[in-house]
Amino acid sequence: MSPILDAIDPHAWGPALDEAVNAVSRGQVIVLPTDTVYGVGADAFDARAVQALLDAKGRGRQMPPPVLIPDARTLDGLATEVPGAVRSLAAAFWPGALTLIVKAQPTLTWDLGETRGTVALRVPDHPLALALLRRTGPLAVSSANRTGRPAATTAADAAEQLGEAIAVVLDGGPTPGNAPSTIVDATGDRLRVIRLGAIPLAELRAVADVLGPDEPREPAHDEPAAGSAEATGGADAPGDGR
Repeated sequence: MSPILDAIDPHAWGPALDEAVNAVSRGQVIVLPTDTVYGVGADAFDARAVQALLDAKGRGRQMPPPVLIPDARTLDGLATEVPGAVRSLAAAFWPGALTLIVKAQPTLTWDLGETRGTVALRVPDHPLALALLRRTGPLAVSSANRTGRPAATTAADAAEQLGEAIAVVLDGGPTPGNAPSTIVDATGDRLRVIRLGAIPLAELRAVADVLGPDEPREPAHDEPAAGSAEATGGADAPGDGR
C-alpha cells in the first residue's frame, strides 16, 4: 500500500507536501483531500501521468478528469472565449464546490483524454489542496476510488482502493463527502447545470442566467460536451464532485 503522510496540521505538513510535489514532478499519481471527497491527482500537462491516473481508477479516455486550479486567475491561461457569466460564477463560488466546463485554450500541450476541446475547472475550498496546487500548478483530479465504487472520504480508504498505483497519499483528515460539486456547462449558447450538487440552482441563478438540468435543451446542443457529467463519468468523476 502507498505511504500515507500526515498532513492534517498546516504547521507540520511541509514535509508531506514536499513529497507530494516531488511525486507530481516525477509524473507520479497522488491522493489529496478536497472540500468534497478525496481526489486522485496528476500533472495535467503530463499525458503519461494523466493516463496513469485513469488506469488507477479503471477508467477510459472517454471519461477525462476535471482539472483543479489554485485560483480564478488561472482560468484565462487554460480557457478561451470565457463568458462574463462564467467569471461572475467563479467570483461568487470559487474556491468552492462549483465545476465550470469551458472551452480549452487550443494551444495547450496537454492530453486529458477525449475532451472535444473543453476542460472542466474547479478551485477547491481546502487549504491543503490549495497549498499543493500553488506549487504544482493545475492538476488533473478525479475522485479517489476505483470506478464503480464509492468515493473515498478518508486517506486510508483511498489508499486501499487505489493501492500501488499511487505514489503518495496526503492525509488531511476526513472530508465532508456529503455532496459532489455542482457542474455548469458553459460551452454552449446558454449556461446549463448538468449536475446539481453542493451549490443549488437558486444560488447560481442569483448570480447568472443558468438553465437547470431538466429544462429544454436547444437542438444544437444535444450532444454532451466532453468534461460534462456524461463525459467524465457523472457522479463518479471529484471536480466532478471532488
